[in-house]
Formats: sequence, C-alpha cells, structure tokens
Amino acid sequence: MGKVKRGLRTGSCVAGWVLVVLTMCPGTAAWAYESEPVVAGSTVRGTVTFLGTVPPPKEFELRRSLDHEYCSQLSDGQGNRIMREFTVRSDGGFKDVLVMVEGVEHGKPFPFAEAQVEASRCQFMPFVTVVGDKRLITVFNRDPVPHDIQGYAFDETGGDMVFYRPSLEANGTTDAVKLVKGRKVFSMQCSMHPYMQSWGYAIDHPYFSVTDATGAFFIDDVPPGKYRLKVWHPILGMREQALTVSANETISLQLWFEAKD
Repeated sequence: MGKVKRGLRTGSCVAGWVLVVLTMCPGTAAWAYESEPVVAGSTVRGTVTFLGTVPPPKEFELRRSLDHEYCSQLSDGQGNRIMREFTVRSDGGFKDVLVMVEGVEHGKPFPFAEAQVEASRCQFMPFVTVVGDKRLITVFNRDPVPHDIQGYAFDETGGDMVFYRPSLEANGTTDAVKLVKGRKVFSMQCSMHPYMQSWGYAIDHPYFSVTDATGAFFIDDVPPGKYRLKVWHPILGMREQALTVSANETISLQLWFEAKD
C-alpha cells in the first residue's frame, strides 16, 4: 500500500434527538448484496498502525464559542477546547479506521442495526460511524445545552451540504439525507461548537470492521475469492490493495497510515 493523500474534511452537530435517514439513490451500486450460507469461510484480521509523528489535536478558544462554561469540561485547563482527529496509542495502534473487504456479492447475513451517535460533553461519540444502506442513524443529545446540525456528503472532488441546519425542538426532528452515486462519506458538525465533529461511511455489506483502541480489526466468514481491501480514515482518506481469500484460512494483516510530510 502506497502513501495516502490527506482526505477532504468538514463536520456536524445536534440538539434533542435527531433521526437521519440515509437513502442511497438508484444506481449507487451495480448489484445488491445477497445473504446466503458461507461455505469454507475465512477470517481477515490484523492491526492498523500510524507511522510517524501524530498531528497535534486542534485547539479552540472556548471564550469565543457558546456554552463555554459547560463545554470546558474537556478543556486543556488553559481555556482551550481540544479536538483529536487522530487517536493513536504509544505503540502506534490507530483507532477509528474503517477496514472493508469490497467485492463480496453473496455471503453472511447483514442484520445491520440502526447506528447511533451521542452528543455528550460537547463532543460526538463515536468519531467514526458506519451506516447501512437505507438504514437510520439516531443522534442523541445528552447535554443540557443546545446544538444544531450541519451535514455534508463527499466525493473525490469536494463536498455538498446535504441537509439544511434545522431548528431542533426538544422532542427531536427528522430529516432525510440522500447520498448520490459515488458518495458514501458524510460528516456532521455543530456550527455553535465547531470542535464537535463526527464522520460516517455508508456501506452495503457486512464485511467491515472499525479498529478499536489497540488498532485491531476482525472480519469473519469471508467467502473464498478475489477482492479489494479498503482502509479508510476520515482525515487521511482511502487506501486499498488486492486481497485473495482461500478457503478456511486466517489472514493476518499489518496495515498502516503514514504521517503526512
């Protein structure tokens, strides 16, 4: 896997609770994934590490934003709110990286539950969310302060605002988000609290894993075949390589992203 270019970015936010329906336009995929029993399935597992100097977190001067007293719970003690776009352990383990085996047309069931994001202490959790095709993402506000929401979808050329900034009532609101052909990456950001960001990726099959705090991932019941392994981080973008899966094997991979010069 070669070096990756820094990816596009922007953000999103919430108040009350919000249901966002992600619908993929016709023509988004040339085929629809189908579930069937997997014979001689294999496991793809491993770790993703970050090589080089980890970029420092972004700092936001709290006194310049709303609700600074409440949102200062996660400050640096000097009046700045910290936003980490890279969560890397001392051994390089890289959290919040999406690993996908692309090209599996038939395989294990895809019982994708509704994705959930929380606004808590003026931050979005998790930082990276995977959303199934035509599924819901529910955003809960756990804070006593209001937020608003801005959403964006991305392709290789740039980003589009995909839903307006609604006036969110205490009992919630609903908005439909449509990702057009070729756009699976989306983000959310709060305009009142710019350090609140969350990223999402829409996927139409169950062969994926988001790395945990150690940088580990695990994908099982992969049918034998030739595929593309894709590795995505919202700030560093996408990397990919060929992947050949034989019957009844365990493939252990050591993947990485390099710091941008």
